[in-house]
Amino acid sequence: MSKADPINCIRAEADQAQIVRGRSELENLQPQVNQLASVLALAGNEVRLKMLYLLFLERELCPCDLADILQMSVPAVSQHLRKMRDGRIIISRKEGKTIFYSLENEALKDLKPMLENLRVPSIKEATQ
Repeated sequence: MSKADPINCIRAEADQAQIVRGRSELENLQPQVNQLASVLALAGNEVRLKMLYLLFLERELCPCDLADILQMSVPAVSQHLRKMRDGRIIISRKEGKTIFYSLENEALKDLKPMLENLRVPSIKEATQ
């Protein structure tokens, strides 16, 4: 089947109960779907995903730490942090002149399974 071929459904009869159930379930989940879609849209950028992973590992980092680790400029890192802060997946706190960033709790719940799957066990962890 080529991309131009339409997908045809050959079922004999639609399961109306299944359709109603599916629509109802999606309607009830709309706020959660919107939240997760927003989180995934922000995490879908490679640099931001790396930043989220580092925040997951370290719990809290400043832009200079992230810039050093990622070998990026502080302004470039700050742009990504601003997008994630505006998207409410990270939070910040100020200590003196330094701003520290961490994962927002709701976003952490959504991202934790994916971020854990990124982690490659160290040799020490693998042998335990």
